[in-house]
Amino acid sequence: MFLSKIKLLKSIKLVFFVIIILYTSQVKSLDKFNNASNISDYFTGVLSLYENEYDESFKFLRKLNGLESSHPDYSVKYIYSLVNSGNLREAYNYSKKLEKKNLATFESYLVIGVYYLKISKLDFAKEYFLKAKKTKRSVLNNYVSESLYNWANLPTKNLSDATSETKKLDERFENFKNIQNVLLNCYFNSPNTKNLYVKLTSNKKTDFSRYNYFHAIYEKNLGNISEAINIVKSSLKSYPRNLILNQLKLDLIDNKNISSFSCKSESHVSAEILYITANALSSQSIFPISNFYLNLAKSLNENFHSYDTLMAENYYNTGNSKKANKIYLSLSKKGEAFKWHASKQLAKIYIQDDDKERAIKTLEKAYNGLDQKEIYEIFDYAEFLKNNEQFKDSIFFYTKVIDGVEKKDPLYAESKDGRGVAYERIGEWEKAEKDLLSSLEANPDQAYVINYLAYTWIEKGLKIEKSLNMLEKANKLRSNDPYITDSLGWALYKLKRYKEAKDFLQLAVRLLPGDPIVNDHYGDALWKNGKEIQARYYWNFVLNLEKTEPDLKKNIEKKLLKGL
Repeated sequence: MFLSKIKLLKSIKLVFFVIIILYTSQVKSLDKFNNASNISDYFTGVLSLYENEYDESFKFLRKLNGLESSHPDYSVKYIYSLVNSGNLREAYNYSKKLEKKNLATFESYLVIGVYYLKISKLDFAKEYFLKAKKTKRSVLNNYVSESLYNWANLPTKNLSDATSETKKLDERFENFKNIQNVLLNCYFNSPNTKNLYVKLTSNKKTDFSRYNYFHAIYEKNLGNISEAINIVKSSLKSYPRNLILNQLKLDLIDNKNISSFSCKSESHVSAEILYITANALSSQSIFPISNFYLNLAKSLNENFHSYDTLMAENYYNTGNSKKANKIYLSLSKKGEAFKWHASKQLAKIYIQDDDKERAIKTLEKAYNGLDQKEIYEIFDYAEFLKNNEQFKDSIFFYTKVIDGVEKKDPLYAESKDGRGVAYERIGEWEKAEKDLLSSLEANPDQAYVINYLAYTWIEKGLKIEKSLNMLEKANKLRSNDPYITDSLGWALYKLKRYKEAKDFLQLAVRLLPGDPIVNDHYGDALWKNGKEIQARYYWNFVLNLEKTEPDLKKNIEKKLLKGL
């Protein structure tokens, strides 16, 4: 279902994309568009790019070499396809060709600059970053080119001058400027570096936990191993899911050689600037350009696996499970924390590919292979088992979590909820009810736990008035949530407040139009409000839904014959 939705969205986007391009006057006058084959290659290449099929995009766009002379946008698309398909050297050669033809773009200058930075020719890198800056394509491009220029120019600067240059960056990038300021102090061995790291990562408005990793690496390089471990452990108390910190903790304890980042390296810091840009674009679902910056970052610091995790997420979020799968398999060999994260993601991919058995075996093997099973890993495994209907097994692991944490720990309430659901699904209602109530006692504002408990009571014909009060609270916590709205309407229905029930259930159907139970409830409410024809329409709709359970179908067939 996940992949089919993505494919549908892609198709809609592509239709609009083609319509826009077909009506662009620039396209109509292109020399290379004199025959159907070239038109087909161009559209196929560009559409493949936006579908994140970069090898395909490269294959078709390369056939149109020379098109940049009459269609400047072609060169940008071709550079994206070259970089994203791993043809970085060819991207450099093509960018140099554009320069000779006076057709250079921001992207081509950036590629050349990164190439020279990678081979430590800083003077040449600086020259091309400056050229990129002068193209003035956008605020973001200006930030990237100015930042990279400043770092390529560092050997000629002192800390004071370098800091002054950083302050000139656009004020809209204040957080990024603060990050660069810390790294500048680290680069120049400033005694203020530690204080600046602490100040940055103590910011309560923005999550800078990633830079506890850089701080810990800084301390390790100074020989302060115990201080580095303390930084990581302290940060993990607030950010227990931070992947690179979890892996770094294991590497520091094992005293492994860590070469993933050095603030003394212009290439490493430049890679981080490109990564920040890629991450910002990814958060806006601009995946082809995000991957462009990410691939450039990886070329400058290939040992920093944080870049691989974002790349895999980008592919996963665009439905390209094959590419994501390949990256996660590679990540699983980079350390125990990476292996656990990659295995969870691989299991998720296998489930989406309708291979639940493989998913369960994959995560079971990964879990059993962990040298140390931390509380969050036990919880993750319990959640996975419960979500994949391995209810009895999940109860065992939820119990381990509950016994291993204090009641004030968020995992206590979450594990009580998870175990309660598992007990309910295997028919042990008394234990389930006790766990769900215990979860709400630990954290009363869990809207979905309230909904699960209240709806189950309603279905059992228990505590309906109390359930209604609870669901009204849940609805305030999560207004317009379709499941809570449906439960609230169903509680009103059970209390024979049919008119009010119909209004809530009608809203639930609008919010979740393809759900069998929600539509069935609405059909019942319509019948009780004297709208028999409309009720039969919704019951028939449910009957024809592919995901309607057999028992519900039998019940609806009876209602269609006899009504309520």
